[in-house]
Formats: sequence, C-alpha cells, structure tokens
Amino acid sequence: MSLDAFRGLTIASMMLVNNPGSWDHVYAPLRHAEWHGWTFTDTVFPFFLWIVGVAMTLSFARRLGEGRSLLPHVLRRSAIIFGLGLLLNGFPYYNLAVLRIPGVLQRIGVCYLIAAIVFVYLSWRGQMLVAAGLLLGYWGLMSLGPSLEKGANFAQQVDTIFLTGHMWSATKTWDPEGIVSTLPAIATVLFGVLTGHLLRSALPLLDKVGWLMVGGNALIFAGLLWDKVLPVNKNLWTSSFTVLMAGLAMVVFGCCYWLIDVKGWRRWADPFVIYGSNAIAVYVVAGLFARMMGLLQWKQPVYEALLGMASPVNASLLYAAGNVLLLYLVALGLYRRGWFLRF
Repeated sequence: MSLDAFRGLTIASMMLVNNPGSWDHVYAPLRHAEWHGWTFTDTVFPFFLWIVGVAMTLSFARRLGEGRSLLPHVLRRSAIIFGLGLLLNGFPYYNLAVLRIPGVLQRIGVCYLIAAIVFVYLSWRGQMLVAAGLLLGYWGLMSLGPSLEKGANFAQQVDTIFLTGHMWSATKTWDPEGIVSTLPAIATVLFGVLTGHLLRSALPLLDKVGWLMVGGNALIFAGLLWDKVLPVNKNLWTSSFTVLMAGLAMVVFGCCYWLIDVKGWRRWADPFVIYGSNAIAVYVVAGLFARMMGLLQWKQPVYEALLGMASPVNASLLYAAGNVLLLYLVALGLYRRGWFLRF
C-alpha cells in the first residue's frame, strides 16, 4: 500500500506543477530549475520512474514464478505507453511534420522496456552493474561535448541531428526527454528495481526501513558529492541528478513504508492510493483537459476569476490545486467502478 500511496503523491504533485493558472506567476519550488540545480518540481518525474522500477520487481517476480513469458507483455505495454505520449503531443491536429517525438510517456515507455529486459535476463548484481555502466557511460558521453550548457552539450548535439523539427516547442534545439539523456533515466528505473529486491527480501519490516534510509541517504550524499564535478541537472538528467533523485525517492518512500506498512497508519493514505491507482490514465486525461481548456479559451477566464480572490501567484496556485482536485475526482470515479487501465 505504501508504494501505491507514494505513486499517488507523485502523480498529484505532477498535476500540481504541470497546470498553473499562469506560467508568469508560479512559486519557485513549483518551477523546474532553470538549468543546473533542482527544485521540488524536478523530483516528480524521477520519482515516478523509480516507482516504475519498484513495481516492476514486485509484479514480474510473481509472473516469472508462475512460468509466464514476460516479453510480449513488456513490448505491448511499452508500445502503448509510447503511443499515448504521441497521442498527447499531437492532439488535436496531428501535424506529423512537426510532431514532437520525445515526451514524458515516451521516456517512461522506453525506460520500462529496457529495464524490464535487464530485469528478466540479469541477476540483481547484473542489474546493479548495468545501472552503474549507464551512469558512468553517460558521464563519459557528456564529456565529449564542448560544455554542459544549453545549446553546447553532447545531448543537444545528438537531438539536433536526429530530432530536428520534432522537439519540444519551448526549446526547438534540444529536448528535456531527448535521446542520450534517456540512458541515465533507465538507471533511475533500475534503482527502483534494486529497491524492489530489498522489499521482497525476508528481512524484518523495520530492517527494511533501516536499509531504505541508509541506502537513500548514501545515494543523496553520493549525488551531492558528484555534483561537484558533474552538476545536478534535470534537463540533462545528469548522472549526479540520477543518483540524488534515487536517494531522495528511497527516503520519501521509506517514510511512507514505515507509516503505512509498519505502523499501520493507513487511512490518511487512502486518497493517494486512489490517485495512484490509474496514474497513466490520470496523466493522459490531464493532458487532454489542459489542451482543451486552451483551445476553447476557457483557462484565462477561470484564472481571471480567481484573481478576484487572490494575488496573481496565489490565483495561479489555486488554479493548479483545482486541477489536482478535479483529476482526483476522475480517479475516484474510476476506482469506485473498478476500472483500472491495464495493458
């Protein structure tokens, strides 16, 4: 239940930071770091990928124990997630000449596919070595570029070669979910996979909590230390960022695990469990809703109405909170009817 609650907390946070009333009026923690460094907002996506890895270990171990073939399921699920990302990127016009190919769901699909193959064919030691190889290899690749600055780094150069015309409209010359930076994002999922092995172990519950805290803080320390030579950067998904976020995810999840699964304090988590029960569906609905609000020109009047009650930045926050509540009601309706997106 703690993993479901953590997923719900994460997706609710994603809805909050993705849907302000005005991008000109947003509290600093609810923005991405401009380049190097990190904010609360920068934790959301890596937390979700980390959760994908934990859930993968818990679900795949049972399937493998039953002797079921996983690869057809993995391929189908990855393709559907990637396709949903393209659906959102093109909605409603689908101009293929400028359709953005990368995206959040696309990265989830690719990372899920590669991490699942690693999980199926390698032991936990092999999984750890692959994660380390991805982080060190990406560090080496990024050192090939002239710098780590915008428009002058190796990841940007690769995106320019292969994705010109198909990148995020706000950047045009690079993409935050680009090709090369997907490599360390796969390592983020593998960190979750390795945590899943800990949860499946025969250790007492309190010992698991202890190892989550020790491991998480060790990774946080390692990420901050690595930051001295390779800056923490979400847009580039640097190796130091990957390690730091995996550590933070372990610590936050460790708190959820202790409160819910060890202490048995569950009632407070029910709304988040509901929110996380259809995370991909909520994300897709949120994307379509935000696009329709813009196309129908309804967003600005709603935001202006909120300005009558609060300052611009607080009105923007209220609009975002309204989105979180509305999408919770969608998740609640699906949950009560037993409708869960499975593919």
